[in-house]
Amino acid sequence: QVQLVESGGGSVQAGGSLRLSCEASGRTFRRYQMGWFRQAPGKEREFVAAITWSGGIDYYADSVKGRFTISRDNAKNTVYLQMNSLKPEDTAVYYCAAYDSYYGRNAYSEGAYDYWGQGTQVTVSS
Repeated sequence: QVQLVESGGGSVQAGGSLRLSCEASGRTFRRYQMGWFRQAPGKEREFVAAITWSGGIDYYADSVKGRFTISRDNAKNTVYLQMNSLKPEDTAVYYCAAYDSYYGRNAYSEGAYDYWGQGTQVTVSS
């Protein structure tokens, strides 16, 4: 079982930056593929970024590519999402998610993830 707790959300003006953190419980964090998703009001939850258990490969939605960077520190059981050049359309609740890398699932798919955090609000004003 893995518990995920996000932090780092807040309000920022367009063009600004935020760094989200997601701390995971458990000793097997290094086995887990980690992802970030977001949900804006009235919209479906969507994929933002993901990273493999080793941190060697990362994936991004086209809408954030070049602006967001996902990383992880397995020694700290933490995954990060550095968000630069923020836009009003990035406003959403951001969720951290995880699944065991044993399962060869599609990291872009919400259905691949077994564990979810409670979410953290990011608001970008114009």
